[in-house]
Amino acid sequence: MADSKTKSGNNPEKIVDGMSELKIKQIEDEVASSYLLVDIGANLTNSKYSRDLDSVVERAKDAGVKKIMVTGASVQCSKEALRLTRLYPGMLYSSAGIHPHDAKTWTDDCYDIIKELASNPECVAIGECGLDFNRNFSPQDVQMEVFEKQVQLACEVGKPLFLHERDAHDDMVRILGKFKDRMPPAVLHCFTGTTAQALKYLEMGLYIGLTGFLWKDKSDDGVRSILEKGLIPLDRLLIETDAPFMYPNVRGSKIPANIKQALSDRSLSFLNRYCTFQRNEPCALPVIVEMIAAYMKRPVEEVAMATTINAIKLFGFS
Repeated sequence: MADSKTKSGNNPEKIVDGMSELKIKQIEDEVASSYLLVDIGANLTNSKYSRDLDSVVERAKDAGVKKIMVTGASVQCSKEALRLTRLYPGMLYSSAGIHPHDAKTWTDDCYDIIKELASNPECVAIGECGLDFNRNFSPQDVQMEVFEKQVQLACEVGKPLFLHERDAHDDMVRILGKFKDRMPPAVLHCFTGTTAQALKYLEMGLYIGLTGFLWKDKSDDGVRSILEKGLIPLDRLLIETDAPFMYPNVRGSKIPANIKQALSDRSLSFLNRYCTFQRNEPCALPVIVEMIAAYMKRPVEEVAMATTINAIKLFGFS
């Protein structure tokens, strides 16, 4: 981050929420001319990108995505995510952790392996970790045990948590509550829950990460409703593609006409040319931020800037 002692003339540069006013102004200027976005969750270790990752990363840059956090979901995946950061320095960052689906693979040496991966500056978060009682690919008691160990690890190394939760809100809150006095910042990735759940996570100080899931949410108490009611403060909002998953099908009938009209031709061109249900890409992020802004009834530039600043503050991106 910028040196807090940087001066303009004889006056110290003012620091706002850990960022200098000059840095915030630079981000504002860039967003005003083109989107400057951070994708906080993309599964770029997925085999669907094995043949053309260079092109995928280049398209993301062209679309205005300046940083991507590559999600670690197993020991091997976390190692591969870290390797990718060395191939695209300054663009890709990584997380390290065990997804709840893979909690059953946890062994005694996993804690130390993840800790070692997290010691690298390119690894900026612990996760993806959490609880998934929807699919239960790992037994629930094992999920809770492994999740608690990873929260403990995040507390030890002082890096943010990248959280996953499906149909396990109460147990998620209970486990995080054990660490409330020393837990690092955390984001509830790909949030798909209810108003009450969102408000609880916000009350606990968590960030909320949103994806292209928006296109298919039509519940009275889901993500769309939360955005329309303005319940997620801009300083707690983050955006992500969760690529290759969570493709935003903006042609779907579930999306209201006024939301479709808010999507720019440029953003749609990236989405329609390069992304499908089978393989979403980080270049879809502009469409996602435009949908979010439309539901919030806020200028897209304001939402883009806020989510970028939040990501920089949370993960310490250069």
